[in-house]
Amino acid sequence: MKTILSGQTVNIPENVHITLKGRTVIVKGPREILRRDFNHINVELSLLGKEKKRLWVDRWWGNRKELVTVHTICSHVQNMIKVIILGFRYKMRFVYAHFPLIQQATTVKNKDFRKFLDGIYVSEKGTVQHADE
Repeated sequence: MKTILSGQTVNIPENVHITLKGRTVIVKGPREILRRDFNHINVELSLLGKEKKRLWVDRWWGNRKELVTVHTICSHVQNMIKVIILGFRYKMRFVYAHFPLIQQATTVKNKDFRKFLDGIYVSEKGTVQHADE
């Protein structure tokens, strides 16, 4: 069954400015400028109000899988606004631990107990500034 119209709004804070060029969303704020292209999704994007402080995302005649994209785009824009206001930081750690690489030394009774832990892992992720929640 198809739904005639499904829509959702995103409120835009005062220190953030959003411009639309087709289905490309450009978010400007105190930290940086972010650009996200939604041309692969068939939705309508528009700014509401005199001050253009609400983003309206709607989808006409969509089935269940197509209507989910409305909420997905709103979530992406909200995350872009969060990054513009608070910033984002990843703390990485480098791990390197190898057991012996000689096959006969590592195989005990036809069982291989080797563990390869080398790589880069995300140990912490969060915002640069803490939200006032």
